[in-house]
Amino acid sequence: MKNSVLALSAASLLLGVSVSAALAQVKPPVTPPDPPKFDAQGKIDYVGVNDILEFKALPEYHEPDWVTKNFVDTGKLPAVKDRLPKEPMVYKKGNTVDGIGVYGDTMRHVIGGRPEGWNYTAGQTQGWGGIDIGLSECLTRSGPLFQIRADELQPLPNLAKSWEWSEDGHTLTMHLIEGAKWSDGQPFTTADAMFYWEDNVNDPNVTPLNGATPASFGEGTTLKADGDYTLIWTFKEAFPKQYLYQMGYGTFCPGPAHILKPQHPKYSKNTYAQYKNAFPPEYLNIPVMGAWAPVEYRPDDIIVMRRNPYYWKVDEAGNQLPYLNELHYKLSTWADRDVQAVAGSGDFANLEQPESFVEALKRSASADAPARLEFGPRIIGYSLYQNLSANGWGEPDERGQAVRELNRNEHFRKAVTSAIDRKRLGESLVKGPFTTIYPGGIYSGTTYYDQGSTAYYPFDLEGAKAELALAGLKDTDGDGILNFPAGTAGGKNVEVTLLVNADYQTDKSLADGIVAMMEPLGIRVLLNQVEGKQRDALQQGGQFDWMIFRNQEDLTSVVQKSVNLAPVGPKTSWFHRAGKDGQVDLLPFEQEIVDVVNKFIATPDAAEKKELMKQFQKLYTDNVYGIGLTQYPGALIINKRFANIPKGVPINLFNWAEDSIIRERVFVPADKQGKYELFPETLPGAPGDKGGPAKG
Repeated sequence: MKNSVLALSAASLLLGVSVSAALAQVKPPVTPPDPPKFDAQGKIDYVGVNDILEFKALPEYHEPDWVTKNFVDTGKLPAVKDRLPKEPMVYKKGNTVDGIGVYGDTMRHVIGGRPEGWNYTAGQTQGWGGIDIGLSECLTRSGPLFQIRADELQPLPNLAKSWEWSEDGHTLTMHLIEGAKWSDGQPFTTADAMFYWEDNVNDPNVTPLNGATPASFGEGTTLKADGDYTLIWTFKEAFPKQYLYQMGYGTFCPGPAHILKPQHPKYSKNTYAQYKNAFPPEYLNIPVMGAWAPVEYRPDDIIVMRRNPYYWKVDEAGNQLPYLNELHYKLSTWADRDVQAVAGSGDFANLEQPESFVEALKRSASADAPARLEFGPRIIGYSLYQNLSANGWGEPDERGQAVRELNRNEHFRKAVTSAIDRKRLGESLVKGPFTTIYPGGIYSGTTYYDQGSTAYYPFDLEGAKAELALAGLKDTDGDGILNFPAGTAGGKNVEVTLLVNADYQTDKSLADGIVAMMEPLGIRVLLNQVEGKQRDALQQGGQFDWMIFRNQEDLTSVVQKSVNLAPVGPKTSWFHRAGKDGQVDLLPFEQEIVDVVNKFIATPDAAEKKELMKQFQKLYTDNVYGIGLTQYPGALIINKRFANIPKGVPINLFNWAEDSIIRERVFVPADKQGKYELFPETLPGAPGDKGGPAKG
């Protein structure tokens, strides 16, 4: 543990601090209030895993007539039965709202991101908004789990059709789907999985898009191939079933090794930067295992994806999926996504920005509205995270290092959380019963939340000021801003940079609120508002003092991405990572949290998991590990013409709604189909072909 500049003894902290200030600490934490009642939430039909899918051969298979006529009959493609695996994944009719679908039509998405390229494996973003989910398939799948009964809850099979544990629980044998192919017809085998594991996840110079590291699957875990269709995992822990979630989106989604591997520095003369950027957006028809492949890219205009002719899933009638021929991603803004979905010029949106809630509800209530709006549980939440690494992560200057030492001081953290008026912060986003107070940690609308284990420090400005005095801070130059102690950062004003995603109005509004609420506390907060890709790079590089962060699956489902709950590995935490020596300088309570999370990951016992998460929540909120700001529900906006949309879909629980609705089985009835396809009766062309899709 490094010595902290501000890690002074209690006695020395009180030197120069008035007795009244020392006694006027923040009010003790209380149980957080119940969220306001909110009735507009869809009701979920809970089922078992076998109610959704199975792997088996069917007597016959079908595809769109135009594919057979233009591609199979002309010899450009094998028959559909020869393009499918021996036992394709079969979706069961009984789990669909509207049954067997029909082919045709387009789903029009609108996104605010911009693609860097198609190398997901090496860390390039495709622009978000569901693009990478449509391109990539992973060993397991978690998105549809929102509808799985609690007693059967575990990741769905996907590229891995089945698995079994050894008797001692340290070995997991996975069987890949046999005979599946990439969209260019090349076989999918263990070679693809091993390239992803050995040359990307385990290469310290590569960071896959969603941050997969060796620690994502447990320290010391190994993986090897046994033939073309069997993977063998070996874990230090016994029965770490938690890692089955990590094998889903987005940490074990292999890329096409036959395309990527020749560009990797280990197998070429490329640098790592050249490898990452070898497949820019203009590189069309990248081979995918997903239902659609990218065939057109127009900068600041649109990305078009067409059906994968080798897709390995079917319905019970033997119809090769997907039903939809084309996906569009209009390159606009995230706010425009909601506007277009409500107006009907877009078909799908996750309504995530609370500033849009009231107007969207008004518009969708009209009988002639093109879209319907369905709210889910309150599982969108934001936190203020303070960089707790005093070990050189991100190479901070003298001021930055001093801020980190403050962040590691319990009095300072309590001061900051107590100076935040969460009710006012939520109401600044939207009026009504949408937002609720969020102390931090596990969300109130989720399975593992325990109200009694949650410590909430209510708004208390005077108590917050007293805590800052106990942290050794005072205004020594009389300008209204606290100063660092003499000998620390030159005794200058306490100025903190706040990293903010400029792509979202909600993030910017919350940041403005933090700036305003820290001012009377005597802390000057300077905003570093950058677009999403740069924000991600700065966060992953440790180049921030504080950051506004929209929490992910680790604090909602908890069983997914559990390693991100704490620094159980050198890179697993969002805000406390190892320095150049590879070590994380854990605070004492952090070590307790790490121990709890490791036990949670290791135990198969459901009752023990619940008890461990109570301990986690208490340690997290008592010690103000992350400063919760607000939480609220999201809503799915979907054009009324689409069928097979499951009931009660949350916009992001185990994964985003684009995955949860199982887009490959969504369809549009024939009498409701529009003429939106930009490349009708075409399929993905040869990889890298700038000519776009192939015509029959």
